[in-house]
Parts: sequence; C-alpha cells; structure tokens
Amino acid sequence: MSDELRSAELLGLLGKDDFLRLVEAFGGTRLYVPRSGDTTAIAKQLGIAAANRLGNRYSGTYLRVPLARDHRARHYRGLGHSNADIARRLGMTETGVDKLFSRMPGKPAKGSCDPRQIDLFSSN
Repeated sequence: MSDELRSAELLGLLGKDDFLRLVEAFGGTRLYVPRSGDTTAIAKQLGIAAANRLGNRYSGTYLRVPLARDHRARHYRGLGHSNADIARRLGMTETGVDKLFSRMPGKPAKGSCDPRQIDLFSSN
C-alpha cells in the first residue's frame, strides 16, 4: 500500500487530530499495533479511544506509519507557521517546503492565516 493510500485510510479511521498525533509521534516507523492496552505507547500518544480504533483495524500487525508531510505542512501553514519552522518540523529544507507547497493542489498561501496581510496579486 502506498503512503498516500495508507495516509487516507488512517485519516479516515482516526480523524484529523489523532492522525496528526500519530504521524508526529511515529511517522516513518513500523509500529506494532496490539489488540488493546491502555498502557501502550500508542495509547499514551493518541489516547485510549484512538488506540482502540487502531487495535480493532490492525491488531497483531506492524503498521508502516507514513510521514504525511503534505498533510502536516498544510496543517502547520494553517496555524501560521513560517516555511523555516515547517522545514524544521518536517526534517527537510525550506526549499523542499517551497517545492512541497508548489506541487500541492489548493495550496495554502503564505500568510493566509494573518488577517493583517493583504493579497497583492488576487484578481478581486
């Protein structure tokens, strides 16, 4: 399964917030998913409800947790983070972040979260 498909499946299973917590905590690793357990690393990072959803779907297997850089970059941009900060959080260069956003359909604009900023190039 490709990382994009796995990301979509996990996003649907967990929802945006728990998916973000999962990829921030375990992205890029193989994660053993037990059937249940309130004291597992998964439960500590995501909470018991999300850990149980993962356990019901993937119990007894290893899950390759995607890095989900596109999803995370869009989220961080939505919070108003700079490309430099996003690059540090994703473990990549600012140029890489620029390229990531340029390839992204419906890409979030720089400064789109700051109401004090005006868009000088819009056709409105």
